[in-house]
Amino acid sequence: MPLVEEPERKVSVDPERSSGFQAKKREQMEQSRPIMDRSRMLFILILLVFILGNCNRVPSHDKTRLRAGYTSTPYKLPIPPNFPPMEMPEDNPVTVERVRLGRKLYYDPLLHKSGSMACGSCHIQDWSFTTFDKVLPHVNLGWNRFFLWDGKIEGRLEDVMLYEVESFMQTETARLNREKQYRRLFKEAFGIDRITSKEIAYALAQFVRTMISGDSKYDQYVRDEIELTPAETRGYKIFFAEKGGCFHCHMKPLFTDNRFHNNGLDNVFKGDNRGRYEVTHTRADMGKFKTPTLRNIELTSRYMHDGRFKTLEEVIDFYSKGLKDSETIDPLMKNVDKGGLQLTEQEKMDLVAFLKTLTDISFINNKQLSPPEGSQHLVQRPNTSASRPVN
Repeated sequence: MPLVEEPERKVSVDPERSSGFQAKKREQMEQSRPIMDRSRMLFILILLVFILGNCNRVPSHDKTRLRAGYTSTPYKLPIPPNFPPMEMPEDNPVTVERVRLGRKLYYDPLLHKSGSMACGSCHIQDWSFTTFDKVLPHVNLGWNRFFLWDGKIEGRLEDVMLYEVESFMQTETARLNREKQYRRLFKEAFGIDRITSKEIAYALAQFVRTMISGDSKYDQYVRDEIELTPAETRGYKIFFAEKGGCFHCHMKPLFTDNRFHNNGLDNVFKGDNRGRYEVTHTRADMGKFKTPTLRNIELTSRYMHDGRFKTLEEVIDFYSKGLKDSETIDPLMKNVDKGGLQLTEQEKMDLVAFLKTLTDISFINNKQLSPPEGSQHLVQRPNTSASRPVN
């Protein structure tokens, strides 16, 4: 048989398998590899920056502490549930170390230029951190913006404490810097090697911020834990109704509006009774003084900016029939033309009974607010049980 020549079989060639194509592809990959490597490296770098940035993200004051090489322990303030939030300064976070240091400083006469008195000399715990003089009590000051009777110092606790350190106490920081214990405590609290007035004021502000009074009989009544007596209930109604109108300036829960009022004490203004006018030099502020808190008012005589009244009964008598009219008297003052509220004797007694429900026994007995043990310069607490009994 004759042989039949088969046609030539055409074998399809996969272009991706051809040596020429693969060589060209390898060349393209080699050219693009540096770009891919750079992109991958850039992505990894960005990812690392993001991760490390979040891991180290801390408040500015925490960064300062880390740089200073010291640590601090957060302090939880015992704010009562019916109180508003307390504004906290970013440059002075509340810590155990700073509160502890502030407590020691508060009771140390070393702060005074003469070494003869401490903050605790005029602000005595048994008397709700005041004394027998026209001294405003250190109670719930963390919610205040104006300080002193005329509001001369405005701002934060740090501001008024700096005034106390530099102007009132005239603290000589060199004496504290010579004390080994204080150098250690300030190092622990602030990470500093040299003590200045600023750190002293900041530590004092921390301690004063912890002076929170919010567990009186009134507070327990608000929490439905106890009942008020009939007299206290009647006084409550007078206080919070227009009959007395006391709540307008002494609003709950702090029992102060932190503002200034002319409450009719005088109609001739000179010397120390010009009040807020001495700060603003505005005629409308003549005779206006800061509204004091009524918390623990039973313990904080004498009363008014000049201490003219010794008892709560005298105060109520004044608002009942002793008001003096003037061009700057507050419009909240009632029946000024008649001298005041015109309360009956029973209503006066009921109002005093209610005011005494604002006494916070746990506050004046709080050991964390008392002079610390082991301090070398402490002012001794006086025996006050006979002079200011708590009913």
